[in-house]
Amino acid sequence: MMSSQQALQQAVFVTLTASSVVTSLLGGARIFDDVPQPQAFPYITFGQSSLRDYSSATEAGDEHLFTLHVWSRATGRRETMTIADAVKSTLHDQSLPLTDHRLINLRHEFSEARRDPDGETIHGVIRFRAVTEPL
Repeated sequence: MMSSQQALQQAVFVTLTASSVVTSLLGGARIFDDVPQPQAFPYITFGQSSLRDYSSATEAGDEHLFTLHVWSRATGRRETMTIADAVKSTLHDQSLPLTDHRLINLRHEFSEARRDPDGETIHGVIRFRAVTEPL
């Protein structure tokens, strides 16, 4: 049986790579868990994820917090924020099919964009919260 974390990440990946809006903004399906080098900008990476028990007295469940990162070298924050908005629109409150689990809800928590210390890269952070239960 696939873990709920693996199932959720797989469903997010499939959903984002299937989104013509997201992939057109990225210039292709540039969504990675491990970024191949060299890699053209912009792209999205999977970041930190945490899992907590969200079981009730009668039902098993998991609460997930996960982060996606947008990386851009465009001038200013516009490209990063546009990609973050597209990711939010693609995932927020959507019903994604999960292997061996059911997605109860998927909610956007926050997005931010900031300049990295290298002075060239704009780094977007997009945080989501999800609740799943086993099938």
